[in-house]
Amino acid sequence: MLNYRDTLKPLAKQLRGNMTDAEQKLWFHLRRKQILGVAFFRQRPIGEYIVDFYAPTKKLVIEVDGSQHFDADIYAKDAARTAYLESLGFHVLRFNNQQVLTETASVLEMIHRFIDDRKSLPPCRPRGPLHRPTVSQASGMPLEFPASPSLLQREESRS
Repeated sequence: MLNYRDTLKPLAKQLRGNMTDAEQKLWFHLRRKQILGVAFFRQRPIGEYIVDFYAPTKKLVIEVDGSQHFDADIYAKDAARTAYLESLGFHVLRFNNQQVLTETASVLEMIHRFIDDRKSLPPCRPRGPLHRPTVSQASGMPLEFPASPSLLQREESRS
């Protein structure tokens, strides 16, 4: 069972009822174990935070960020939040609203690949608080997960 601050539970319930368009779109594809049979939960309290999506069997957290997350102060808070979650042994994938709404297939492919790659790996170990995944400035996607071929082809055709 996850530890969390008791006051977050009613807020999480409220957030589940007021999801953004991007969160709703991603939830449509994550719910009912549609990706490799993995169960996801939405708006789940973990510690001092409420995460957008959580897959307990894979210790995976998925965050969908709006444009306000590009602000330096909020980006710093996101970095601290990610470091905290990773220190608990969670893997954190971040996508922005635009990616979820317009590049849904690529986002789902990255989530699928992440889960599929971890089928044969041992359980994740907590990381130190200094670990922060590098994010590509061009796409906002974590560099440790290469873009899908379809996304790469689109980017090459624009050049």
